[in-house]
Amino acid sequence: MVSFTKLMTAGLLATSAVAMPHAHKYTHKSVAKRSSSKRGAAYNDASTVQSLSSSGTVSWAYDWNMIANGDLPSGVEFVPMLWGSKMFGDWFSSIQTVLASGSSYIMGFNEPDVSAQACMTPSEAAESYSKYITPYSGSAKLVTPAVTNGGGDDMGLGWMRQFLEQCTDCSMSVLAVHWYGASADEFKTFVTEAQELATKYNLESTWVTEFALSSAMTTNSETQSSADFLNEVIPWLDSQSGVGRYAYYMCADGYLLSGSELSASGKAYTYSSSS
Repeated sequence: MVSFTKLMTAGLLATSAVAMPHAHKYTHKSVAKRSSSKRGAAYNDASTVQSLSSSGTVSWAYDWNMIANGDLPSGVEFVPMLWGSKMFGDWFSSIQTVLASGSSYIMGFNEPDVSAQACMTPSEAAESYSKYITPYSGSAKLVTPAVTNGGGDDMGLGWMRQFLEQCTDCSMSVLAVHWYGASADEFKTFVTEAQELATKYNLESTWVTEFALSSAMTTNSETQSSADFLNEVIPWLDSQSGVGRYAYYMCADGYLLSGSELSASGKAYTYSSSS
């Protein structure tokens, strides 16, 4: 998305995380949670999360998938996602294993308001959510589908409002959003609107599960502007009582990493503090 539609690079990376969901053995181990940090890692390769988690500020991670696809560092909670309809087939068997391993949340569909992603109408999403995710409300807290910051009735928060009106018995606790744009001020405005929507529908918190400057969405395009952006918005996110968790896009070389080391934005993401 640039502002509201993910750039092709980002879309391909996110899609690649779920292109072959059955090719990997689930190996995530049950861990004791060590931190109350809101900061998370969005990744394709679990081994890359170590570089972020070594700071002690990353407490959770997800990979746009229902299984972890590798071992996460000790103390980092894996959060499964039901990406969309292409994962329905093995969902019921896979999610039981993941929940038994210690995951305490389930994330909903990935950008159903975008045709290149989960691509669902609000009514389709409500019906599928109720069938596939709501049955686990007693075993985990449930997160809504994650929408973009696109405008209009059928994208972004407009799509989410319709979904929430139709999924009234879905037992959700968290509202999820993505953001790509041009400035920290735009980001804060959107996340504030998302928090207000969550409050209106009695959801306990908002998660920002993808976000970045649009200018940083091409591999190896990292600039000081990304680090400056993070140095401003991370303390702000940590100060927002309505924001439960967030994950910058993404834990990979050319983004938060430079090779196996932290990039400039990776250092800003892991070490920015409200203190």
